[in-house]
Amino acid sequence: QVQLVESGGGLVQPGSSLRLSCTASGIIASLYVMGWYRQAPGLQRELVARTLGNGGTIYSDSAKGRFTISRDNAKSAVYLEMSNLKPEDTAVYYCNAVAILDSSRQYWGQGTQVTVSS
Repeated sequence: QVQLVESGGGLVQPGSSLRLSCTASGIIASLYVMGWYRQAPGLQRELVARTLGNGGTIYSDSAKGRFTISRDNAKSAVYLEMSNLKPEDTAVYYCNAVAILDSSRQYWGQGTQVTVSS
């Protein structure tokens, strides 16, 4: 059984930093593209950042320059370092894993709430 478990969300003030973690079980992480998505109330889920099996990364325009995604395949983990957080970053953040060789094998975590407010 595949599980993705996120942690690290919370309530922070604008300008703060936060680190999200996601640990996967039941998969070989190096065989998966892993990433973070977010969904704000009333909006569609959107990509924040992805890290490819070879270490390459993709960021949304809103994440570029403020967020950093990294992974540790030995720990089956992916991280999202977020800095200079803004109120518009408020959302539920979801961890995602997609098999590199079979995109139909896709898994989601349960989500972690990030709230940026003064």
